[in-house]
Amino acid sequence: MPKRLPASLPARPVFPAGKPRQRLTRIGPNAVAEAKAHPLIGFARKFWGLSAWMIELIVLVSFTLQKWADLWIALALLLVNAILGFLQEHRAAAAVSALRRKLQVTARVLRDGVWHAIPAQELVPGDVVRVRSGDFVPADAQIIDGALQVDQSALTGESREITKTNEGVLYSGSIVRDGEATAVIIATGLKTFFGRTTQLVESAHPKLHVVEVITRVVKWLFLIVAILVAIALVVSLVEGLRLVDILPLSLVLLMSAVPVALPVMFTVSMAVGARELARRGVLVTRLSAAEDAANMDVVCADKTGTLTMNRLSFMGALPQPGFTAEDVLRVGALASQEADQDPIDLAFLRTVRDRHLLDQGTALISFTPFSPKTRRTEALVERGGVRTRVMKGALRTVAEAAGLDGAAVTALEARATEEARQGVRMLAVARADDEAPLQFVGLALLHDAPRPDSRQLIDELRSLGVTVKMLTGDALPVARAVAGELGLGEIVRAPEMHAAGDAAADDTSELVRGSSGFAEMFPEDKFLVVKSLQTAGHVVGMTGDGVNDAPALRQAEVGIAVSRATDVAKGAASVVLTTEGLGGIVDLVRNGRAIYQRVLTWIVNKVSRTILKSGFVVIAFLVTGKFAISALGMVLIVFMTDFVKIALSTHRVRPSSNPETWNIGPLVRLAVLLGIAMLVEALVLLAIGWRQFDLGNHSGQLQTFTFQTLLYFAPFFHRVHSRAEGFLGLAAERDPCGSSPR
Repeated sequence: MPKRLPASLPARPVFPAGKPRQRLTRIGPNAVAEAKAHPLIGFARKFWGLSAWMIELIVLVSFTLQKWADLWIALALLLVNAILGFLQEHRAAAAVSALRRKLQVTARVLRDGVWHAIPAQELVPGDVVRVRSGDFVPADAQIIDGALQVDQSALTGESREITKTNEGVLYSGSIVRDGEATAVIIATGLKTFFGRTTQLVESAHPKLHVVEVITRVVKWLFLIVAILVAIALVVSLVEGLRLVDILPLSLVLLMSAVPVALPVMFTVSMAVGARELARRGVLVTRLSAAEDAANMDVVCADKTGTLTMNRLSFMGALPQPGFTAEDVLRVGALASQEADQDPIDLAFLRTVRDRHLLDQGTALISFTPFSPKTRRTEALVERGGVRTRVMKGALRTVAEAAGLDGAAVTALEARATEEARQGVRMLAVARADDEAPLQFVGLALLHDAPRPDSRQLIDELRSLGVTVKMLTGDALPVARAVAGELGLGEIVRAPEMHAAGDAAADDTSELVRGSSGFAEMFPEDKFLVVKSLQTAGHVVGMTGDGVNDAPALRQAEVGIAVSRATDVAKGAASVVLTTEGLGGIVDLVRNGRAIYQRVLTWIVNKVSRTILKSGFVVIAFLVTGKFAISALGMVLIVFMTDFVKIALSTHRVRPSSNPETWNIGPLVRLAVLLGIAMLVEALVLLAIGWRQFDLGNHSGQLQTFTFQTLLYFAPFFHRVHSRAEGFLGLAAERDPCGSSPR
């Protein structure tokens, strides 16, 4: 049953005295200690799992055969594996915690008369904050100006949105769905109503696809061992050997197939990859994002802030008769709100300050923020006893509000289209004094230049087999002008996509695939674009920044929140960029493909060497009737070779130039062929040694010979694999299907 929350406080709270820093020291940070599992529990979990079970089975078999040396070695192997895994996991957890600290919610706070963006943990009671659509509420706060639609479902279970106005209380952890408001912090940390302000951006931990693939490979390895043991068992029973005589052979084969370093290798690989990306300004909040990035073949990128500078500059104005360019600027600035840090608002405010056009005697009475539904901002200001209503927004929206007829609107749109072809964005402004009708003042010309590196990075993504599609809410001419500068192809209007969807779903998919982007989009349209691309078989990356982008970010395999994204967008994304532009996406793709290549190296290594070791032992037993190596010798080989493979997590690899797929069947077949080739060579060496060194009459020499043969085939394998890897890399580059969808 939903919880009931008080709508407002019975009386205005009394705040502690002192400056914010002093209050923060006295009250403590705006955070709740995170519950953590006891380290002993984490360590105990290292004895549960596929690798641990196999070693524990070896311990049981050794105990049954009373091979005490093998038993103690296996126990030592189990313990060392657990300790290394626990330590590496602890280091990885520390790295992830460091990344999550960078992702914590920031708050817009008014201190010393200036608006600042500070970490939410530094808020103290008495701070004045500004919250707007897309924000998490960082602490319990009381509204002092404005109105909001708030989603409290995470706290109360109520599915409907709640309206909050003056004197209303906002609870930490709520999500602002619509509106803007100024509020004063009344409680932080453990003193909030629910004590849920810490870690508002959570990291997801789904099961990684790569782990599933490796688990499947390990099962194949044990199947190989089981088949070989079954063959040896049948032959032994036919020759009259006892079952107990076969157990040592089973023990040796189990030793050869245990993936000792697997957990440590992948923990280190993911942690190293995450840290490397963090240094490049890419924060991974869901580990599966790295492997999905390896498969990604399409990126849908927001124009503003990702492909462009996201710093609008005032290029000029087209005033209506009776008004001047300064009037256009002044009205646009009055309809702006600095606390929101919106790029359009900041462009107006920055320009009027530089030109000293604002009158300090103007007081703000009310402000209605921009909404995708209304497509405008509106304010009521007062100066000298005269109240003025000001408005800025989309041309047609403002023009119709000002009562312009259809012909006038058409003429203005034609003029705007001419300017838009140069990449200039148009905003209309209007004003009305007291009860007078709204007057259309004119058009403001704003320009958001493409980032200097955008075209180069788009070409770089193309060279990696990743197509970039530009998405923007700007008019089609503006979008086409920017696309031309960036070297993108045809841009179409979002309504055309809807029209194609009404005709047939296939038409929508074809239109989305064939275009280089869409203009005049609402945030909700992005979800449709992502779904259409996925239906066509693509692995999609999606950039977004607003609360309405959250569904598309969740739907995409790789949801990417840009540097200025809202808290809700960051929470929905699997990757957060801390720098603007596409550079972080390029790094993400290369990092994901590097991890993929390391996985392939491990698969080839493990499969081929398991075939070599187990095949050699079984064939030698069937041919000679002797155990070519003891269980202890096999354990030593595992120790000396498998733990070295931890270095594969940092192995220098060449990422593929095409999106990867998880079709590892051909690679496993290659590994089998390599294993068989090495097995044949090893058996030839055994045959030579059998004759030259009389190994049949000296079991100790036979086991020493086998130990050295299997051990020194490890560096031989690395030379063979490097050449095979180079061949496969060239083949992948020549493969015309490499960039096709999954």
